[in-house]
Amino acid sequence: YDPKKSRVSDDTLADFFRSQLTGDLQEIPGIGPAAAKCLAAGEDDDKITNSFQLIGKFLMLKGPDSDDHKVESVEHMEKFWYYLQERGVKAHRSAIVNAIAEKMNTMMPGIYDADAYDSD
Repeated sequence: YDPKKSRVSDDTLADFFRSQLTGDLQEIPGIGPAAAKCLAAGEDDDKITNSFQLIGKFLMLKGPDSDDHKVESVEHMEKFWYYLQERGVKAHRSAIVNAIAEKMNTMMPGIYDADAYDSD
């Protein structure tokens, strides 16, 4: 995951952060019809058909923690990026990760550390 690869405009992200979630997968910046179709493919609990489920998956990937290892922000974002790749999402993965991570960070401060990507 590289937040610099997100091609979503600042205005689009700002609108997403301010808006209330409706459940439509395509309300998440970076998700279009092709990505929504990939996420909805699968069986039973594997299907992601709304934005709430995708955010739930994002939160699930924050763990599991153990006594000697805690899933920190960078690892968490990588896990979500690779999850999207495994589900067949071919484009805008960094945009999707960034949008969800930033929105969740407004609700749960500390779940995403944007400063971890400032080295360059």
